Amino acid sequence: MVSAGGTPDDAGHMRRALELARRGSGHAAPNPLVGAVIVRDHEVVGEGYHARYGDAHAETAALRAAGDRASGATAYITLEPCTHTGQTPPCTDALIRAGVRRVVIATRDPHPLARGGARVLEAAGIETTVGVEETAARELNAVFFHALHSSRPWVTLKLAVSLDGAVRDGARSAGWLTGPEARAEVHRMRAASDAIAVGIGTVLADDPLLTVRDAPAPRVTPLRVVFDNGARLPLASRLVQSVQQGPVCIVASRAPEPRRAAQLADGGVEIIVAGTLDAALLALRGRGVRALLVEGGPRLAGAVLTASAADRLVIFQAPIVLGMGAEPAFAFAPAVTVAGARRWPIVARQPFGDDLMTIYGFSEP
Repeated sequence: MVSAGGTPDDAGHMRRALELARRGSGHAAPNPLVGAVIVRDHEVVGEGYHARYGDAHAETAALRAAGDRASGATAYITLEPCTHTGQTPPCTDALIRAGVRRVVIATRDPHPLARGGARVLEAAGIETTVGVEETAARELNAVFFHALHSSRPWVTLKLAVSLDGAVRDGARSAGWLTGPEARAEVHRMRAASDAIAVGIGTVLADDPLLTVRDAPAPRVTPLRVVFDNGARLPLASRLVQSVQQGPVCIVASRAPEPRRAAQLADGGVEIIVAGTLDAALLALRGRGVRALLVEGGPRLAGAVLTASAADRLVIFQAPIVLGMGAEPAFAFAPAVTVAGARRWPIVARQPFGDDLMTIYGFSEP
């Protein structure tokens, strides 16, 4: 019978498997991030993770590392082993052939083709435990789970703010609020996303590049998106001038006039016409965007919050005060009363240098 729960040792080994799974970020998608640890007689004899889309799954990699020592061992796996033949054979078959005694699974796989692995293992006489570190496992693969039931991308809204909640000083001068460690984490977030979005105001003010630089290059270069109702994206901007480094598109509420549309097309810029933010998200999902990182300024952030389109809010807070006249990060967010304001749960909190990252959960993965 498939059991739930687990022991303290189970939790520790599963946390290691989750750590391994994260190594596939930016390379495993659209497959989920999966890690596996093989333990025999209290000794770790094999580890593995799904390193790249199309390559061996985590279970196969860990079993290869364990070799004959996998027989009679316990396998810790962050996602229910698959039961179908895709680009690789079923992982359930590999575990059964290896002779593992027990399999501990963090969370079930809801994919209609892959699910049911726990039942297959149990039918083969393998003791199976499900639900160890499940919350962390589901958060790790929030994009994967979301894509199975939603027609829009998983949206992460990221803002860098001062202690007094501002994104720019009163003079609107250029400069980084956060330090290099926090900025490197943002680049890791970019690498794990299918698209990175800003508003046209941010482009006109900062001329960003929106590429992945301070992190390993992802398998697929993220789409760079500008929400630009007036199709004002300058042809001399770094985005357009770097189109060979990664695709660029604008999202406009109406089609640009023909001459302007031709100029953008000649510059290699794709145009998506969408009258609402919801329509834009549907269009981006149709283009293959499952994970959208929104890095825009206060106007775009306000639009995302007004539409209740954010699944995660990530705040990088710098230890500075910008004071009077500074530009508030949430100036365009919908107004609510203190009594009516919803308190968002904290998913994670981590320092990066002198800066503090806090992730708030707006929806379930």
